[in-house]
Formats: sequence, C-alpha cells, structure tokens
Amino acid sequence: MVGFLLWLILLVLCWPLALLALLLYPLVWLLLLPFRVLGIAVTGVLELLRAIILLPARVLRGPSRS
Repeated sequence: MVGFLLWLILLVLCWPLALLALLLYPLVWLLLLPFRVLGIAVTGVLELLRAIILLPARVLRGPSRS
C-alpha cells in the first residue's frame, strides 16, 4: 500500500519518470530472476552443509524428549 501511494505521489510530481518506472519494473524483475533462483540454490546448499556438519552432534545427543 505504501509503495502504491509513493508511486501516486511520483505520478503527480513527475509523471514521465513514474511511467518509465512502471514500464521498466517488469523488465528489471525478469533480469533479476536468475539471481533470485541462484540465491535459493546457494541457501539450499549451505543448509545441506550445515546439516551434514551438525549431524554427529545430533546423533551423540540422542533422541529428543518431546
């Protein structure tokens, strides 16, 4: 909602810039999409490494009491 209000203020004050932002937003989103996918993949690999490193401690700790 705040983003929409800021866009409306930009539209009133400087409408060519607001229209340019409106047209370029989908293109920028498409350009940044591979980096988002890469970030998800890197996060998954790091979580896997963390689980592998912490596995001996979890095994030695024994079963949970819940």
